[in-house]
Amino acid sequence: MIMNSFAKYNLIAPCGMNCGICRAYLKEKDKYKIGLKRVLVKCPGCRGTDINKPISCANCIIKNCSVFRKGKAKYCFQCKDYPCNRLKRLDKRYRTKYNMSMIDNLEYIKDYGIRKFVKNEDARWACSKCGGRICVHDKFCIECGKVK
Repeated sequence: MIMNSFAKYNLIAPCGMNCGICRAYLKEKDKYKIGLKRVLVKCPGCRGTDINKPISCANCIIKNCSVFRKGKAKYCFQCKDYPCNRLKRLDKRYRTKYNMSMIDNLEYIKDYGIRKFVKNEDARWACSKCGGRICVHDKFCIECGKVK
């Protein structure tokens, strides 16, 4: 599925997470059945509505920070407290478990812009076998199952 540029840019969370590579965004889940028809839903990403979003994402302290709710910033690096302790803890967890840094992502966006960041993310997380998306959490392609 090819996304338009706005959709891709909108999938970059305030913390620098690319929701387009997140397990919750990539995997569809059965929400309910209507007769014999299954209705599949997926997380809309951090900037999307909280409907169909995992509780941990909907309740994210960073996403729900007053700076973002009040529209004072679009990304954490635009905040006077950047990087805050919450972001540092999240970054440490992702560096350790997933070999990915939100703070590095934010610094890249700050220095080079969102367009270049999204372009690089598209290349970085593309499956070498089928071109599908590699999940940052599971380290395999959501389309063909190839392990990164």
